[in-house]
Amino acid sequence: MAERRTDVLVLGAGMVGVSAALHLQQRGRAVVLLDKHDAAGEETSYGNAGLIERASVFPYMFPRDLRHLLRYALNGSTEAHYHLSALPTVLPWLWRYFRASSPRGAMRSATAALPLIERSLVEHEALMKAADATDLLRRTGWIKLFRSETSMAEGVAELARARAFANVDADVLDAAAIEVREPNLSGEFAGAIHWPAPGFVPDPGLLARKYAELFVRGGGRFVVGDARSLEQDREGWRVKAAQGEAIVAREAVVALGPWSDQIFRPLGYRIPLGIKRGYHLHFARRGNAVLNHPILDADRGYLLAPMNRGIRLTTGAEFARRDAPPTPVQIERALPSARGLFPLGEAVDVKPWMGARPCLPDMLPVIGRAPRHPGLWFDFGHQHHGLTLGPATGRLLAEMMTGAAPFADPKPFAAERFG
Repeated sequence: MAERRTDVLVLGAGMVGVSAALHLQQRGRAVVLLDKHDAAGEETSYGNAGLIERASVFPYMFPRDLRHLLRYALNGSTEAHYHLSALPTVLPWLWRYFRASSPRGAMRSATAALPLIERSLVEHEALMKAADATDLLRRTGWIKLFRSETSMAEGVAELARARAFANVDADVLDAAAIEVREPNLSGEFAGAIHWPAPGFVPDPGLLARKYAELFVRGGGRFVVGDARSLEQDREGWRVKAAQGEAIVAREAVVALGPWSDQIFRPLGYRIPLGIKRGYHLHFARRGNAVLNHPILDADRGYLLAPMNRGIRLTTGAEFARRDAPPTPVQIERALPSARGLFPLGEAVDVKPWMGARPCLPDMLPVIGRAPRHPGLWFDFGHQHHGLTLGPATGRLLAEMMTGAAPFADPKPFAAERFG
Protein backbone atom coordinates (compact mmCIF):
# COMPACT_ATOMS: atom_id res chain seq x y z
CA MET A 1 0.00 0.00 0.00
CA ALA A 2 1.36 3.41 -1.01
CA GLU A 3 1.91 5.85 1.86
CA ARG A 4 1.72 9.63 2.02
CA ARG A 5 3.17 11.37 5.07
CA THR A 6 2.01 14.70 6.41
CA ASP A 7 2.07 16.74 9.59
CA VAL A 8 -1.66 16.76 10.33
CA LEU A 9 -4.62 14.71 9.16
CA VAL A 10 -8.01 16.42 9.52
CA LEU A 11 -10.98 14.04 9.46
CA GLY A 12 -14.12 15.69 8.12
CA ALA A 13 -14.52 18.40 5.47
CA GLY A 14 -17.50 20.27 6.81
CA MET A 15 -17.15 23.92 7.79
CA VAL A 16 -15.43 22.95 11.05
CA GLY A 17 -12.87 20.61 9.49
CA VAL A 18 -12.08 22.81 6.50
CA SER A 19 -11.57 25.81 8.79
CA ALA A 20 -9.23 23.85 11.07
CA ALA A 21 -7.24 22.65 8.06
CA LEU A 22 -6.88 26.21 6.75
CA HIS A 23 -5.72 27.64 10.07
CA LEU A 24 -3.18 24.84 10.54
CA GLN A 25 -1.93 25.39 7.00
CA GLN A 26 -1.57 29.13 7.64
CA ARG A 27 0.65 28.28 10.62
CA GLY A 28 3.04 26.22 8.56
CA ARG A 29 1.65 22.71 8.94
CA ALA A 30 1.39 20.30 6.03
CA VAL A 31 -2.23 19.10 6.15
CA VAL A 32 -4.32 16.39 4.50
CA LEU A 33 -8.10 16.83 4.68
CA LEU A 34 -10.11 13.60 4.45
CA ASP A 35 -13.84 13.15 3.87
CA LYS A 36 -16.15 10.38 2.67
CA HIS A 37 -17.43 12.74 -0.06
CA ASP A 38 -15.38 14.08 -2.94
CA ALA A 39 -16.34 17.67 -2.07
CA ALA A 40 -16.46 19.73 1.11
CA GLY A 41 -19.65 20.79 2.89
CA GLU A 42 -21.87 17.93 1.74
CA GLU A 43 -23.41 17.01 5.10
CA THR A 44 -24.42 19.16 8.09
CA SER A 45 -22.71 22.24 6.65
CA TYR A 46 -24.91 22.10 3.56
CA GLY A 47 -28.24 22.55 5.32
CA ASN A 48 -28.70 25.42 7.75
CA ALA A 49 -30.14 28.91 7.95
CA GLY A 50 -26.97 30.42 6.49
CA LEU A 51 -26.41 32.71 9.47
CA ILE A 52 -23.05 33.70 10.90
CA GLU A 53 -24.65 34.33 14.25
CA ARG A 54 -22.62 37.19 15.66
CA ALA A 55 -25.61 38.23 17.83
CA SER A 56 -26.52 34.82 19.31
CA VAL A 57 -24.60 35.22 22.55
CA PHE A 58 -26.82 32.77 24.44
CA PRO A 59 -26.68 29.07 23.43
CA TYR A 60 -29.79 27.05 22.54
CA MET A 61 -30.46 25.64 25.99
CA PHE A 62 -33.28 23.27 26.96
CA PRO A 63 -36.45 25.20 27.89
CA ARG A 64 -37.50 25.06 31.51
CA ASP A 65 -40.90 26.70 31.47
CA LEU A 66 -43.94 24.44 31.71
CA ARG A 67 -45.62 25.88 28.62
CA HIS A 68 -42.82 24.80 26.30
CA LEU A 69 -42.29 21.46 28.03
CA LEU A 70 -45.95 20.45 27.69
CA ARG A 71 -46.02 21.44 24.03
CA TYR A 72 -42.91 19.42 23.27
CA ALA A 73 -44.14 16.43 25.29
CA LEU A 74 -47.30 16.25 23.16
CA ASN A 75 -45.01 15.93 20.11
CA GLY A 76 -47.17 18.09 17.89
CA SER A 77 -45.08 21.24 17.56
CA THR A 78 -43.16 22.45 14.54
CA GLU A 79 -40.05 23.52 16.43
CA ALA A 80 -39.42 20.14 18.11
CA HIS A 81 -40.25 16.52 17.34
CA TYR A 82 -39.11 13.19 18.74
CA HIS A 83 -39.25 9.52 17.78
CA LEU A 84 -40.92 7.38 20.43
CA SER A 85 -38.69 4.47 19.46
CA ALA A 86 -35.59 6.58 20.16
CA LEU A 87 -36.56 7.66 23.68
CA PRO A 88 -34.53 4.98 25.50
CA THR A 89 -31.44 6.36 23.76
CA VAL A 90 -32.39 10.04 23.69
CA LEU A 91 -33.84 10.55 27.19
CA PRO A 92 -30.59 10.11 29.16
CA TRP A 93 -28.94 12.73 26.93
CA LEU A 94 -31.96 15.06 27.23
CA TRP A 95 -31.74 14.78 31.00
CA ARG A 96 -28.10 15.91 30.90
CA TYR A 97 -29.11 18.70 28.50
CA PHE A 98 -31.88 19.79 30.89
CA ARG A 99 -29.52 19.81 33.87
CA ALA A 100 -26.91 21.84 31.98
CA SER A 101 -29.59 24.37 31.05
CA SER A 102 -30.07 25.76 34.56
CA PRO A 103 -29.69 29.55 34.72
CA ARG A 104 -26.19 29.15 36.17
CA GLY A 105 -25.22 26.51 33.61
CA ALA A 106 -26.59 28.53 30.71
CA MET A 107 -24.65 31.61 31.79
CA ARG A 108 -21.49 29.54 32.21
CA SER A 109 -21.85 28.24 28.64
CA ALA A 110 -22.63 31.70 27.27
CA THR A 111 -19.57 33.19 28.97
CA ALA A 112 -17.30 30.46 27.62
CA ALA A 113 -18.63 30.76 24.06
CA LEU A 114 -18.68 34.57 23.90
CA PRO A 115 -15.07 35.04 22.66
CA LEU A 116 -15.81 32.59 19.83
CA ILE A 117 -19.08 34.31 18.92
CA GLU A 118 -17.40 37.71 18.95
CA ARG A 119 -14.70 36.50 16.52
CA SER A 120 -17.07 34.51 14.27
CA LEU A 121 -17.75 37.08 11.56
CA VAL A 122 -14.21 38.53 11.60
CA GLU A 123 -12.67 35.09 11.07
CA HIS A 124 -15.10 34.33 8.24
CA GLU A 125 -14.35 37.66 6.57
CA ALA A 126 -10.63 36.90 6.55
CA LEU A 127 -11.16 33.48 4.97
CA MET A 128 -13.72 34.81 2.49
CA LYS A 129 -11.28 37.47 1.32
CA ALA A 130 -8.50 34.90 0.87
CA ALA A 131 -10.89 32.49 -0.89
CA ASP A 132 -12.33 35.17 -3.20
CA ALA A 133 -15.74 34.42 -1.73
CA THR A 134 -16.82 37.80 -0.35
CA ASP A 135 -19.76 37.78 -2.76
CA LEU A 136 -21.29 35.05 -0.55
CA LEU A 137 -21.65 37.37 2.43
CA ARG A 138 -24.85 39.41 2.86
CA ARG A 139 -24.92 42.02 5.61
CA THR A 140 -28.66 41.88 6.14
CA GLY A 141 -28.80 40.27 9.57
CA TRP A 142 -32.06 38.46 10.28
CA ILE A 143 -35.53 39.15 11.65
CA LYS A 144 -37.31 37.36 14.48
CA LEU A 145 -41.05 37.72 13.97
CA PHE A 146 -43.61 37.55 16.79
CA ARG A 147 -47.34 36.93 16.45
CA SER A 148 -48.37 37.31 20.10
CA GLU A 149 -47.79 40.00 22.69
CA THR A 150 -46.42 37.33 25.05
CA SER A 151 -43.72 36.14 22.65
CA MET A 152 -42.92 39.73 21.70
CA ALA A 153 -42.33 40.61 25.35
CA GLU A 154 -40.08 37.56 25.70
CA GLY A 155 -38.13 38.67 22.64
CA VAL A 156 -37.63 42.18 23.98
CA ALA A 157 -36.45 40.73 27.29
CA GLU A 158 -33.97 38.51 25.39
CA LEU A 159 -32.65 41.60 23.61
CA ALA A 160 -32.22 43.42 26.93
CA ARG A 161 -30.21 40.47 28.28
CA ALA A 162 -28.00 40.40 25.17
CA ARG A 163 -27.35 44.12 25.43
CA ALA A 164 -26.40 43.86 29.09
CA PHE A 165 -24.26 40.74 28.60
CA ALA A 166 -22.40 41.51 25.38
CA ASN A 167 -23.45 44.95 24.13
CA VAL A 168 -25.45 43.37 21.31
CA ASP A 169 -27.86 45.75 19.65
CA ALA A 170 -30.95 45.29 17.49
CA ASP A 171 -33.98 47.17 16.21
CA VAL A 172 -37.44 46.58 17.70
CA LEU A 173 -39.99 46.77 14.92
CA ASP A 174 -43.71 47.47 14.94
CA ALA A 175 -46.02 46.30 12.16
CA ALA A 176 -45.28 49.33 9.99
CA ALA A 177 -41.52 48.88 10.29
CA ILE A 178 -41.87 45.18 9.43
CA GLU A 179 -43.70 46.12 6.24
CA VAL A 180 -40.94 48.55 5.26
CA ARG A 181 -38.26 45.87 5.60
CA GLU A 182 -40.35 42.99 4.24
CA PRO A 183 -43.25 44.27 2.10
CA ASN A 184 -44.18 40.77 0.87
CA LEU A 185 -44.98 39.29 4.28
CA SER A 186 -48.61 38.70 5.25
CA GLY A 187 -50.19 38.23 8.66
CA GLU A 188 -50.97 39.87 11.97
CA PHE A 189 -47.78 40.56 13.91
CA ALA A 190 -47.24 41.84 17.42
CA GLY A 191 -43.80 43.01 16.34
CA ALA A 192 -40.33 41.83 15.43
CA ILE A 193 -36.67 42.24 16.26
CA HIS A 194 -34.14 42.86 13.52
CA TRP A 195 -30.67 41.61 14.50
CA PRO A 196 -28.37 43.46 12.06
CA ALA A 197 -24.95 42.19 13.22
CA PRO A 198 -25.02 38.59 11.90
CA GLY A 199 -23.84 37.83 8.41
CA PHE A 200 -25.95 35.79 6.00
CA VAL A 201 -24.58 33.24 3.51
CA PRO A 202 -27.05 32.28 0.74
CA ASP A 203 -25.18 29.06 -0.09
CA PRO A 204 -23.37 27.59 2.96
CA GLY A 205 -22.31 24.46 1.11
CA LEU A 206 -20.67 26.54 -1.62
CA LEU A 207 -18.80 28.57 1.00
CA ALA A 208 -17.35 25.36 2.49
CA ARG A 209 -16.24 24.30 -1.00
CA LYS A 210 -14.63 27.71 -1.60
CA TYR A 211 -12.67 27.34 1.63
CA ALA A 212 -11.60 23.84 0.57
CA GLU A 213 -10.43 25.20 -2.79
CA LEU A 214 -8.37 27.82 -0.94
CA PHE A 215 -6.85 25.02 1.15
CA VAL A 216 -5.86 23.07 -1.97
CA ARG A 217 -4.44 26.17 -3.67
CA GLY A 218 -2.29 26.69 -0.59
CA GLY A 219 -0.72 23.27 -1.01
CA GLY A 220 -3.12 21.17 1.04
CA ARG A 221 -4.44 17.82 -0.17
CA PHE A 222 -8.09 16.78 -0.13
CA VAL A 223 -8.63 13.02 -0.22
CA VAL A 224 -11.61 10.69 -0.11
CA GLY A 225 -11.51 7.97 2.51
CA ASP A 226 -13.14 6.29 5.48
CA ALA A 227 -12.29 8.03 8.77
CA ARG A 228 -13.29 4.88 10.66
CA SER A 229 -10.09 3.25 9.42
CA LEU A 230 -8.04 5.57 11.66
CA GLU A 231 -5.35 3.68 13.59
CA GLN A 232 -2.60 4.72 15.93
CA ASP A 233 0.90 3.47 15.13
CA ARG A 234 4.48 4.23 16.15
CA GLU A 235 4.65 7.23 13.80
CA GLY A 236 1.38 8.81 14.80
CA TRP A 237 -1.92 8.18 13.03
CA ARG A 238 -2.79 6.25 9.89
CA VAL A 239 -5.94 6.19 7.78
CA LYS A 240 -6.92 4.49 4.54
CA ALA A 241 -7.73 6.77 1.63
CA ALA A 242 -9.30 5.85 -1.70
CA GLN A 243 -7.34 3.83 -4.28
CA GLY A 244 -5.51 1.96 -1.54
CA GLU A 245 -3.38 4.86 -0.33
CA ALA A 246 -2.51 5.26 3.35
CA ILE A 247 -2.13 8.68 4.95
CA VAL A 248 0.30 8.78 7.88
CA ALA A 249 0.41 11.87 10.10
CA ARG A 250 2.04 12.89 13.37
CA GLU A 251 -1.25 14.38 14.50
CA ALA A 252 -4.92 13.87 13.65
CA VAL A 253 -8.00 16.06 14.19
CA VAL A 254 -11.46 14.56 14.63
CA ALA A 255 -13.85 17.06 13.03
CA LEU A 256 -16.59 14.68 11.93
CA GLY A 257 -19.53 16.49 13.51
CA PRO A 258 -22.33 14.02 14.32
CA TRP A 259 -20.13 11.08 13.27
CA SER A 260 -17.26 11.92 15.63
CA ASP A 261 -18.36 9.17 18.02
CA GLN A 262 -17.30 6.62 15.41
CA ILE A 263 -13.73 7.60 16.30
CA PHE A 264 -13.77 8.53 19.97
CA ARG A 265 -16.00 5.72 21.30
CA PRO A 266 -13.77 2.85 20.09
CA LEU A 267 -10.87 4.67 21.75
CA GLY A 268 -12.68 4.57 25.09
CA TYR A 269 -13.95 8.16 25.41
CA ARG A 270 -17.41 8.59 26.95
CA ILE A 271 -18.25 12.01 25.56
CA PRO A 272 -22.05 12.57 25.60
CA LEU A 273 -22.51 13.55 21.97
CA GLY A 274 -26.18 14.03 21.11
CA ILE A 275 -27.92 14.67 17.81
CA LYS A 276 -30.55 17.20 16.82
CA ARG A 277 -31.73 16.38 13.33
CA GLY A 278 -33.16 19.05 11.06
CA TYR A 279 -34.73 19.44 7.63
CA HIS A 280 -35.01 21.97 4.85
CA LEU A 281 -36.86 22.31 1.57
CA HIS A 282 -36.43 24.99 -1.12
CA PHE A 283 -39.29 26.77 -2.87
CA ALA A 284 -39.61 29.13 -5.79
CA ARG A 285 -41.04 32.61 -5.22
CA ARG A 286 -44.47 33.42 -6.60
CA GLY A 287 -44.55 36.36 -8.96
CA ASN A 288 -42.12 39.15 -8.09
CA ALA A 289 -42.13 38.51 -4.35
CA VAL A 290 -38.82 39.22 -2.61
CA LEU A 291 -37.58 38.12 0.79
CA ASN A 292 -34.86 40.51 1.99
CA HIS A 293 -33.79 38.78 5.24
CA PRO A 294 -33.93 35.37 6.84
CA ILE A 295 -37.17 35.37 8.85
CA LEU A 296 -37.76 33.30 11.97
CA ASP A 297 -41.46 32.84 12.74
CA ALA A 298 -40.88 32.55 16.48
CA ASP A 299 -44.40 31.49 17.45
CA ARG A 300 -44.65 28.77 14.80
CA GLY A 301 -41.15 27.37 14.90
CA TYR A 302 -39.71 27.59 11.39
CA LEU A 303 -37.40 29.87 9.40
CA LEU A 304 -37.47 31.14 5.82
CA ALA A 305 -34.16 32.16 4.22
CA PRO A 306 -33.57 33.64 0.72
CA MET A 307 -30.97 31.18 -0.57
CA ASN A 308 -29.47 31.08 -4.06
CA ARG A 309 -31.45 27.90 -4.76
CA GLY A 310 -34.76 29.41 -3.63
CA ILE A 311 -36.55 30.20 -0.40
CA ARG A 312 -35.28 27.68 2.13
CA LEU A 313 -37.81 26.51 4.71
CA THR A 314 -35.91 25.13 7.71
CA THR A 315 -37.21 23.33 10.76
CA GLY A 316 -36.30 23.13 14.43
CA ALA A 317 -34.91 20.05 16.18
CA GLU A 318 -35.84 16.40 15.75
CA PHE A 319 -34.66 14.03 18.48
CA ALA A 320 -34.08 10.67 16.86
CA ARG A 321 -31.33 8.18 16.21
CA ARG A 322 -28.81 9.77 13.87
CA ASP A 323 -29.20 7.18 11.13
CA ALA A 324 -32.95 6.55 11.40
CA PRO A 325 -34.97 7.11 8.19
CA PRO A 326 -36.08 10.73 7.60
CA THR A 327 -39.44 11.81 9.04
CA PRO A 328 -39.94 15.39 7.80
CA VAL A 329 -43.22 15.97 9.64
CA GLN A 330 -41.98 19.38 10.81
CA ILE A 331 -41.78 20.54 7.19
CA GLU A 332 -45.35 19.38 6.67
CA ARG A 333 -46.52 21.19 9.82
CA ALA A 334 -44.72 24.42 8.95
CA LEU A 335 -45.63 24.65 5.28
CA PRO A 336 -49.23 25.98 5.58
CA SER A 337 -48.09 28.74 7.91
CA ALA A 338 -45.06 29.52 5.75
CA ARG A 339 -47.26 29.84 2.65
CA GLY A 340 -49.47 32.24 4.58
CA LEU A 341 -46.47 34.30 5.61
CA PHE A 342 -44.73 34.56 2.23
CA PRO A 343 -45.90 33.74 -1.32
CA LEU A 344 -44.05 30.47 -1.85
CA GLY A 345 -44.30 28.76 -5.21
CA GLU A 346 -43.61 25.14 -6.05
CA ALA A 347 -40.95 23.12 -4.28
CA VAL A 348 -37.58 23.18 -6.03
CA ASP A 349 -36.26 20.05 -4.32
CA VAL A 350 -37.61 16.56 -5.01
CA LYS A 351 -37.75 15.81 -1.27
CA PRO A 352 -36.73 17.48 2.00
CA TRP A 353 -33.05 17.42 2.92
CA MET A 354 -32.12 16.04 6.35
CA GLY A 355 -29.03 16.77 8.42
CA ALA A 356 -27.78 16.20 11.95
CA ARG A 357 -26.49 18.80 14.41
CA PRO A 358 -23.82 17.46 16.81
CA CYS A 359 -24.53 18.69 20.35
CA LEU A 360 -23.02 18.34 23.81
CA PRO A 361 -25.32 18.84 26.82
CA ASP A 362 -23.77 22.22 27.71
CA MET A 363 -24.05 23.39 24.08
CA LEU A 364 -20.29 23.94 23.87
CA PRO A 365 -18.01 22.14 21.40
CA VAL A 366 -15.17 19.83 22.35
CA ILE A 367 -11.91 21.48 21.27
CA GLY A 368 -8.47 20.30 22.31
CA ARG A 369 -6.35 17.26 23.01
CA ALA A 370 -7.65 13.74 23.34
CA PRO A 371 -6.49 13.18 26.94
CA ARG A 372 -5.19 9.62 26.57
CA HIS A 373 -3.92 9.58 22.97
CA PRO A 374 -0.90 11.74 22.09
CA GLY A 375 -1.25 13.51 18.78
CA LEU A 376 -5.05 13.18 18.61
CA TRP A 377 -7.19 16.32 18.77
CA PHE A 378 -10.94 16.96 18.92
CA ASP A 379 -12.95 19.69 17.18
CA PHE A 380 -16.64 18.76 17.13
CA GLY A 381 -19.99 19.37 18.80
CA HIS A 382 -20.77 22.86 17.46
CA GLN A 383 -24.55 22.35 17.91
CA HIS A 384 -26.53 24.92 15.86
CA HIS A 385 -23.41 27.00 15.17
CA GLY A 386 -21.13 24.98 12.92
CA LEU A 387 -21.24 27.58 10.16
CA THR A 388 -20.89 30.39 12.67
CA LEU A 389 -18.04 29.00 14.75
CA GLY A 390 -16.04 26.88 12.30
CA PRO A 391 -13.36 29.49 11.46
CA ALA A 392 -13.13 30.74 15.07
CA THR A 393 -12.71 27.27 16.57
CA GLY A 394 -10.34 26.36 13.74
CA ARG A 395 -8.13 29.25 14.78
CA LEU A 396 -8.34 28.29 18.46
CA LEU A 397 -7.43 24.68 17.73
CA ALA A 398 -4.54 25.65 15.45
CA GLU A 399 -3.16 27.96 18.13
CA MET A 400 -3.30 25.15 20.66
CA MET A 401 -1.68 22.65 18.29
CA THR A 402 1.16 24.98 17.29
CA GLY A 403 1.93 26.30 20.77
CA ALA A 404 0.68 29.84 20.16
CA ALA A 405 -1.20 31.80 22.79
CA PRO A 406 -4.90 30.96 22.31
CA PHE A 407 -7.18 33.93 21.72
CA ALA A 408 -9.82 32.39 24.02
CA ASP A 409 -9.66 30.27 27.15
CA PRO A 410 -9.74 26.66 25.88
CA LYS A 411 -10.51 25.05 29.25
CA PRO A 412 -14.35 25.15 28.95
CA PHE A 413 -14.09 23.15 25.70
CA ALA A 414 -11.83 20.36 26.97
CA ALA A 415 -13.00 16.76 26.66
CA GLU A 416 -12.03 16.23 30.30
CA ARG A 417 -15.07 18.20 31.44
CA PHE A 418 -17.10 15.03 30.92
CA GLY A 419 -14.83 12.91 33.12
